[in-house]
Amino acid sequence: MTAAASGDRILVVDDESDIVALVAYHLARAGYRVSTAGNGPDGLAAAQVERPAMIVLDLMLPGLSGYEVLEALRGAESTQRIPVLMLTARREEQDRIKGLTLGADDYLTKPFAPQELVLRVGAILRRVGTVARDGVDVLKVGAIEIDRADHRVHVEGREIDLTPTEYKLLITLAERRGRVQDRGHLLETVWEAAPDIQTRTVDMHVQRLRAKLGPAGDVIETVRGFGYRIRAGNARPG
Repeated sequence: MTAAASGDRILVVDDESDIVALVAYHLARAGYRVSTAGNGPDGLAAAQVERPAMIVLDLMLPGLSGYEVLEALRGAESTQRIPVLMLTARREEQDRIKGLTLGADDYLTKPFAPQELVLRVGAILRRVGTVARDGVDVLKVGAIEIDRADHRVHVEGREIDLTPTEYKLLITLAERRGRVQDRGHLLETVWEAAPDIQTRTVDMHVQRLRAKLGPAGDVIETVRGFGYRIRAGNARPG
C-alpha cells in the first residue's frame, strides 16, 4: 500500500518551525496526513490522543526532551507500539545508541535531505505494518467513539451511519480538539478544495453531522466568524 493510498497520519514533534514546515511539506506531498507539536509535553499529549501511524521526534525539545518523550511513549500501553524516527543535530554514537536503546525505530541526523526522511518513514511503516494497534485505535469524544481502523462511529454503543465526508469532517475536528478549524482550512482538508470555494458547504455538513450525532453532537462548537472546534478535554484515547 502506498502512502498516498493509506493516508497514514504522521506526528512531527520539533521546536524549529522551519524544520517542521519542511518535513510536513514533504510528508504531505508523499500522501501522508501530518500533525505537529512544538515541545515535548504537547508532542506526548498529541501522540496519546491522535495515535498516529508514526512519530518523527526531535531530540532537543523544550519541556521534555525527545528521550523523555520516547521513554513515556514506550512506557504506556496505548502508545508503546507507535514507531518513532528520531531527529537530532547530535552526531555522537552514544546519543544514537541511547535513542535506539529506549525504543526508537530509526535515527536521522540534521541536516538531512527531506527525501531521505520520507523514504525512511515509508520503510519503517512497511516494516512494522500500518494496521490498527491491537484494536486500540479508538478516539473518544464525549459520548462519541471513532474507530479509525474500521472508519466507524458509535454514540453510546449505537453505530451512526455517516457519509465518507461526514466521517472525515468529524475525525479532522476530533484529532485537532481544542483548536479552531476555520472553514477555508476544513474545505482544503476534508474536501481537498481551494479555500475560495463557498464555505457554506462546511456549515451544511456540520449541521447534518450534528443532527446524526444527536445530543452528542453538542461537542462541536461554532466559533463565530471563524469556524468550528471540539472542546479540549472531550477527546481522549480509548
